[in-house]
Amino acid sequence: MNLAIVILNYNGRIHLENYIENIISHSKGYDLIIADNASTDDSVAYIKQFKEIQLIEISSNLGFAGGYNEALNRIKGTYDYYLLLNSDVEVSENWIAPLVAAMDDEQVAACQPKIKSLQRKEFFEHAGASGGYVDKNYFPFCRGRIFGELEKDDGQYDGSQYITWTSGAAMLIRSDLFHHVDGFDADFFAHMEEIDLCIRLGHQGHQFKVVPKSVVYHLGGGTLPYNSPQKIYLNFRNSLFMIAKNHKGILLPMLFKRMLIDAIAAYKFLFEGKFLFFWKVFLAHMALYKNLGTLLKKRAQLKKDRTPILKYHGNILTSFFIERRKTFSKLNKRLIKS
Repeated sequence: MNLAIVILNYNGRIHLENYIENIISHSKGYDLIIADNASTDDSVAYIKQFKEIQLIEISSNLGFAGGYNEALNRIKGTYDYYLLLNSDVEVSENWIAPLVAAMDDEQVAACQPKIKSLQRKEFFEHAGASGGYVDKNYFPFCRGRIFGELEKDDGQYDGSQYITWTSGAAMLIRSDLFHHVDGFDADFFAHMEEIDLCIRLGHQGHQFKVVPKSVVYHLGGGTLPYNSPQKIYLNFRNSLFMIAKNHKGILLPMLFKRMLIDAIAAYKFLFEGKFLFFWKVFLAHMALYKNLGTLLKKRAQLKKDRTPILKYHGNILTSFFIERRKTFSKLNKRLIKS
């Protein structure tokens, strides 16, 4: 298979030191490319020590979305598949073969391995776990992780499964489809861009899978800690961007409902004394207003793609906080459908 493993790096020298030799040893036979997003540490000098690595240097920090777009555009037409991998991931032996096998299904646009925590290896990791979904209000969650509740991996999600979205921490995707939809939305900069990409492809009739026979371990929060105010801002903003672009029903009621839920979360931050988090949610909503014209233009371009996506047609907030369904296994699976 004509496949390239592509790692986007930004000031990640420490992660490269910790994980790159592991990746090299378990990825023989495939090209390994590191795209450096204008790092200000000595990442580039470190990468150049490895004859196994092809280096792409990007002149400015374009974020996760823009950085990958720039890197993959430079190798466009060279590979049939891109295996996107975070720099803070430890892979396991024979991790690629099960992913490649899943792509024999021509309906599958992308797949991901089971992603476990590097710090607590018996648990799932936040960013992808064993496959991602969205609920009817576009809140993302995973098999093995709902909000901040991480499950212990006891093999309960070892079956290969169709999902809504694959994690950008470790994603095998068909290169032609990536470029067909112009890759990630660079306006997202970072966070949730892979969910947006999968929803756009899903509306064109493509499918996504998790392949738990492949296992990787993700440190998580390598660039921005999970409790970072900037991460709060990007997640709230990009979620609204994603809805404005991709929701196939009447937009205004959906945006109003989601912004009302966001406001409740913001006031919760305020009552907890997390004033900066409250401010970041406010700024995220202001960013929606500022960018609404651009988002509506994107929405108009995507409107012709009408295939319903696979989603959880329930309210994950109600399921988790009121019904106390804290794990994916306790959700009503009949609500997961296109």
